[in-house]
Amino acid sequence: MILDYCCRCCSVTLIKRHAQHLPFNTKLNDTWVVVQNLLMCVVTFYALYYVTVSLCIGILRVHEVDSMLAPFDYITQPSWKDPKYLVCVISMEVTYILGGVAFAYIVEEWVWDYAITVTLLHVMLTVAVMSDIPSTEHWWMALGSGLVMMIAGGQIVAAKVFRSNFVYPADLQNF
Repeated sequence: MILDYCCRCCSVTLIKRHAQHLPFNTKLNDTWVVVQNLLMCVVTFYALYYVTVSLCIGILRVHEVDSMLAPFDYITQPSWKDPKYLVCVISMEVTYILGGVAFAYIVEEWVWDYAITVTLLHVMLTVAVMSDIPSTEHWWMALGSGLVMMIAGGQIVAAKVFRSNFVYPADLQNF
């Protein structure tokens, strides 16, 4: 899967991308492309999350953070003076910002759809890992603002970088 994106410079495509609008009678191949892109987005999201958590732990020199559970930690009490809370908030927001850019690179369009789906998967994993539904409003606000930044950033990157490479059938009408 990663090989496809590394081979773009050679104009070799190993993965077919779905069209701008998926029809209602999707083929199995189109569904496989969506599942494949979703899997790559989830892996990218958590890879970015653990990298940013590790960097925040190192930069802020926090030793009491469990880095494996940090993406799912909503229990830490909000305090801008608490380095453990700062690690959780900063890593979440940076992950969402960089995730939008990465998603734009992976799926080129439909960034909002993949961002919402990965966020819902993240909430479900948080419930599964912590064995409780997050009830703290600061976690939900950070998650919501991160999602908005992910969608906005991804849409901007997709519009600026990738949209100029698309040829739509409507554009060919006056060709």
